[in-house]
Amino acid sequence: MLTISDLSLRVAGRLLIESANLALPAGAKAGLVGRNGTGKTTLFRAITGELSPEKGGVSFPKNTRIGQVAQEAPGTEEALIDIVLAADTERAALLAESETATDPHRIAEIQTRLTDIDAHSAEARAATILAGLGFDQDAQRRPASSFSGGWRMRVALASVLFAQPDLLLLDEPTNYLDLEGTLWLENYLGTYPHTVLLISHDRDLLDTSVNFILHFDQQKLKLYRGGFSQFDRQRREQLMVDQRAREKQEAKRAHMMAFVDRFRAQATKARQAQSRLKALERMEPLADAMSDAPAAISIRSPEKKLSPPIIVLDEVSVGYEPGKPILKKLDLRIDDDDRIALLGQNGNGKSTFAKLVANSLTPETGDIVRASKLKIGFFAQHQLEVLKPALSAYDHVRELMPGAAEAKVRARTAQMGLTTEKMATAAEKLSGGEKARLMMGLAAFGAPQLLILDEPTNHLDIDSREALVHALNDYSGAVILVTHDRHLIEACADRLWLVANGTVEPFDGDIEDYRRQVLGIAPSREKDEAPAEKPQPATSQKEVRREAALRREALAPLRKKIKDCEKRIEKLRAEIEALDGKLAAPDLYSDPDEAAKLAKARTERVHDFARAESDWLDLSAELEAREAEAVG
Repeated sequence: MLTISDLSLRVAGRLLIESANLALPAGAKAGLVGRNGTGKTTLFRAITGELSPEKGGVSFPKNTRIGQVAQEAPGTEEALIDIVLAADTERAALLAESETATDPHRIAEIQTRLTDIDAHSAEARAATILAGLGFDQDAQRRPASSFSGGWRMRVALASVLFAQPDLLLLDEPTNYLDLEGTLWLENYLGTYPHTVLLISHDRDLLDTSVNFILHFDQQKLKLYRGGFSQFDRQRREQLMVDQRAREKQEAKRAHMMAFVDRFRAQATKARQAQSRLKALERMEPLADAMSDAPAAISIRSPEKKLSPPIIVLDEVSVGYEPGKPILKKLDLRIDDDDRIALLGQNGNGKSTFAKLVANSLTPETGDIVRASKLKIGFFAQHQLEVLKPALSAYDHVRELMPGAAEAKVRARTAQMGLTTEKMATAAEKLSGGEKARLMMGLAAFGAPQLLILDEPTNHLDIDSREALVHALNDYSGAVILVTHDRHLIEACADRLWLVANGTVEPFDGDIEDYRRQVLGIAPSREKDEAPAEKPQPATSQKEVRREAALRREALAPLRKKIKDCEKRIEKLRAEIEALDGKLAAPDLYSDPDEAAKLAKARTERVHDFARAESDWLDLSAELEAREAEAVG
């Protein structure tokens, strides 16, 4: 149970959190959402004790183990698997002690505890996590120093996941992951056995992996039940209600002000006019929740359409060293209205392909034919470093518009989604999201016919990502996307290309098919693909009915057990939901004993629920096997 009571936090003189309260049930998985800069990471620092609050506090049960990804990625000579295994400090200490212990009783205690924490399967569990994050068996045995910073951050993430802390804090964990790693993490967090608090701007991750949304807005915290889509719907409905209340208040203010203006000079009405003026002073304006909405992003469409195809690749091979191609035998065509998303693990060559298409890499063999007068806009994360730190966004745009009127330069800068204040701020003082907006605007400045975006969402919050979706859908040119954001792919791409095994080929299926492939889930079979029923033997109808009755009778006890399990599962689910409702009530914690009693009851129900589900799966599998045997 994580409890935040009347918490106020101030950083560098700026009040980020004011009198915030929260009661997060044990075992809950909550997504912490809010605009960039509102204080989400600051809240994490308060939870870990790194930052002292101005008022109020954070509390959780004694001996709660808190885990978060290390800020510095490991760069030692240790093998990755050893770094992850060392994250379970209790296991490591017990194993070290077992090497020197001589007291038989202590040796027995050590071995019992090692069994309790499942220490003997630790290496297999660590290897599974590393594999899910993109490290094969050979990579797991390599030293951390042989990997780049982004890959080392994956090792840091693997370490905290392996340690399984009671309270897991994750701050934008997908920023260093590809789509495949993100899909694996979604699946993993969905079954994580303890409490999770997750900062993320990935809508799909927040829909599939959490059961609460904690909204950070106007220095307050509000807890919503369900995933992001449910929160988004509730939030929009509330905004509509608030908007109607503001309109009603403005109408009332206008009516009162009209009375004052009309009658303040009349002696008989002066007192009433003064009374209304005082009422107006007391009437605090309702906050406009949409006043801080991010500016829209605008991407200029090409002025002139080109005849398709705009790019043709014929037997192309490309790499960075002669004779060592990363991608080989590429035979592809890009048309003027294509919307292509590149799939494939990091390291397979997605960025290499993007650079090849953008003409930043020269093919080693084969031919590339580009349409005459083709203009290409290319955005990649590393390009943020080429911004001139001392120049403002306005200055960067001015360099591309020499001689243009100031109003035109400001208008073009505003189209990139930067406010008047931000367009005058030096680039080095802009946030990551603001830099990304600026760099994206500069990449698309010349209204290109092809726009290539390599991980454009890493520094964008959810609203800015949605603004990018709208901008791309309004843009009439071709788009190539490299992103781990599934929502962006589903909303903007209509073709999927898989970069794997040294080549690039169209993927036959949609993003859900790819998710199943990555997670090793068998594809669902459509009705029209269902195998034909096995022909019945030539027996009389009476014999057929008799055999069917005997099968039903033989399987009846098993079916009853399954139904009983289903009833128990539904009952436990209802009890857990009821307990969650009680635990979410702020006034509950005035009685710590009652709160502890309810938390304990919920833990017991969750364990019972897991056992009931396991029994249901076993019984269902047995029923399917016996039915198949009867048919066979």
